[in-house]
Formats: sequence, C-alpha cells, structure tokens
Amino acid sequence: MKKVGKPVFFIIAALIVLMGYLTVYGVTTTYGDLTRTVIKSINDVRWGIDIRGGVDVTFSPPEDILETVTDEQMAAAESIIQVRLVSQNITDSEIYTDYNNKRIIVRFPWKADETEFNPEEAIAELGATAALTFRANANRDADGNPAGETATDIILEGKDIVSAEAAYTETQSGAREFMVNLSLTEEGAKKFEAGTERLIGQTISIWMDNTMISSPTVQSKISGGEATISGSNFTAEEVNDLANKINAGALPFALRTENYNTISPTLGLGAKDAMMLAGVIAFLIIAAIMISFYRLPGFVAVIALLGQVLLMIASITGFFGVFPSFTLTLPGIAGIILSIGFGVDANIITAERIKEELRSGKTLDGALNAGFQRAFTAIFDGNVTVIIVAVILMAAFGPPDGLFSKALSWLFFMFGPSTSGSIYSFGYTLLMGVVLNLLMGVLASKLMLKSLSRFEALRKPSLYGGDKA
Repeated sequence: MKKVGKPVFFIIAALIVLMGYLTVYGVTTTYGDLTRTVIKSINDVRWGIDIRGGVDVTFSPPEDILETVTDEQMAAAESIIQVRLVSQNITDSEIYTDYNNKRIIVRFPWKADETEFNPEEAIAELGATAALTFRANANRDADGNPAGETATDIILEGKDIVSAEAAYTETQSGAREFMVNLSLTEEGAKKFEAGTERLIGQTISIWMDNTMISSPTVQSKISGGEATISGSNFTAEEVNDLANKINAGALPFALRTENYNTISPTLGLGAKDAMMLAGVIAFLIIAAIMISFYRLPGFVAVIALLGQVLLMIASITGFFGVFPSFTLTLPGIAGIILSIGFGVDANIITAERIKEELRSGKTLDGALNAGFQRAFTAIFDGNVTVIIVAVILMAAFGPPDGLFSKALSWLFFMFGPSTSGSIYSFGYTLLMGVVLNLLMGVLASKLMLKSLSRFEALRKPSLYGGDKA
C-alpha cells in the first residue's frame, strides 16, 4: 500500500475537532430580527415522547359529511398524516384510526426548541388540515379567496392525488431545473387530462382551502396519471415545500381537531441525562483502558471513536443535507452507546493483529499492513451482520413510507403496519453507528496510525505492542 504522509493524522484530527465544534454549536446567521440556521447543533435534536413528552390529538371529518365518510377514506387520511409526519422528520409517532367512530388519534413529540409547550402550535406543525384543490385559472377576490371561474371550476381534489415528489432535471447548459412530480389516481388522471386539454396556455391554480399555494401554466394536455409542475424560477427549497404541501393536503376531506392534550414523558429528561452521563463515563473508561493496553494504536482508537460519536450526533441533528433530522428516543441513545462498543471491538481486533505481527518478527510497516489486512475480514463480517439486523428493525418498525419499509415490504406485508418510534430510533442509531465504525474505526484509524508511524520518534515497536528493543 502507498505510504501515508505525516500530515494525514493532523488533518483528520483537525477535521474531528471542527466537526465537534459545529456539532455542539452549529452555525447560524442573523439578519435584523431573522435568525437562520445553516448547520444544526446538538441543541436541535428532537427528543422522543419517552424523554420529553408530546401531544395527543384527535382528528375527525367535518360533521356535515361524517356519516358519508368511508373506511377507505379514513385509511387514506391516516396515510397522508403519516406522510406529513415523516416529511417533518418526526419518526417517533403513533397513529391509530378508530373506524367505528370516524376518528384518527395521533401522538407525536414536542419540537426541539419548544418552550411554551402549546398543543395548538404543535398541531399546526403537522401542516394545514385543509382540503387540496386544483382549480381553473387563478382568479381571486379582494380577500384572496377563489373568485369567478376559479371558485366553481375544480379540476382535481385531494382524493385524486396519490403522491407528490420533488425532483429535478439537468438542462443542456448543465443547470438544474426543479419540479414537482405528481402521481394521480385513475379517476384523477381522467379529470386532469380533460382539464389540461381545455386549459392549454392558461393557469391551473393549487389551493389549500381558500389559500392559493401555486399557479403553474398548462403547457400541453397531460395524460397517463403522471404530471409535472415546473417553473424556471423554482428553487430546491420551493419544490420541496410545494410537494410537502400537496402531500399534506391530499386528503379525502378536510380534518377538524376534535380534542387534544399533552402527553407526559414515560421516562423524562432525567433518564436521558443519566444515560448520557453513563455514556460519557463509559467513553472515558474505555479511553483509559485502550491507551494503557494498546499504547499508540489505543490513542488513535480513542480519537477515531470520538469522531464516530460526533458524526453520529451530526446524522441525528440533520447536519448533513442528505440525512434529515431525526427524533431521538432513549433506545436510540442506547444504540449510540452500543455502537461505541462495536467501534472499540474493531480497534481492539486491529491492535491485537498488529501486536501479533510484530512479535512474529515483522517490521513495523509490515506489521501495520498485515495487521489491518487480517483484521478487516473479521470486522467487516461482524459489522455487516449488525447492519442487517438494524435494517430489519427499521423496516419492521419504521414508517410505512420509509426506505427500508418499502424495500422489505415483500417480507413484512403479512404482518401489517407496526410503527414504533422507539425501536426505529434504536435501529437507526445502531445502523449509523456501525456504518461510521467502518469509516472511522477502520479507515480513519488506519490512515492516522500509518501517518504517525512515519515520525522517527514513533517507530518504536513497543509503542505498538511489540517487545521492547
């Protein structure tokens, strides 16, 4: 293997320190009274119901249509609320539909920055409980309500929308053009084809109750049940927001809040603090043991473990754009602590292999190469096994629209939905911990230790577990 340069250790260590600062403090910008979060900090973690409590709210259809609402419509409304929760990155939630009494009961945790603990504001976070409509043109009266043809000519309703998804395409110049892709029901496809055929060159406006949220122009007749809302001025944030609003409003009927109340945490912040303190103490004990037993490889292992923990916290807060923020439950914290154990195990296996190679008479460089190579198979096999378990947990107990739930739907369809935020949180942190263990406990440790071995003062075999010269 190509030799690793001396600066590599310091570069990785500096990146870990930078990650630690950003994870703890985040980055915000202030313009007048407006504060914008650029990078979320550990304070932006949303704690689960078991730790911080939350809201219990009961939704029901309007009284004037209550008797005509079908079980299929109730199930559709429940599905839309689930999409709404997931789009808000609320993974620790419970939804129960009472078909006999036409009620949907939803439980979800408080926001990360909640201080007033106002249930009404928390319910508002789920998005508008209004009905979605697509209407001809965009005529409005003085109050902003639909007027004239727009008030009477309804092209589509929420029940005609299956889903909306943000997407983009690249133009010939290489620029990205953002759009929202719509999937319609069979009946909705017929309505939309007829509506777009007669409104070519005109506008079809999108409304949430009496609030217009978009007004795209019809370019041509659209058939087949798939449609695209595009515009040259759309940004990534705007299409995401529009897709979320359409999904949120794609209800078979408008929802009304029947009643609500707060939920007390089953364990409380004290239990969270105790577990986090236990994690810090365990980390310090592990650090002391690793350094005393394995010397320089142990020191490198501690730095790699610290980087692994910081990256795990970042994956929970939504630090990385590709990973949404996450609702962290107490079992989720347990998953973080358990993954530290896997990280320790990986470094111990590697350090022991290096020690064996040195005692068999190999040079330091030869022992490092052989040690990492021999250790990798055992580490990889063990980690892949845990990844499989974590994926199955997330598929079995995660939201139905989740990536793993969809991928393994062929395996779990017979059991029905069994969403449990606590178990899902455990599976997520365990999965991220193991994946990051391969990154930090294997790759980063290898690079840092090989980098340090280039310094003459650190080439003594005894520093790596070998016999003293």
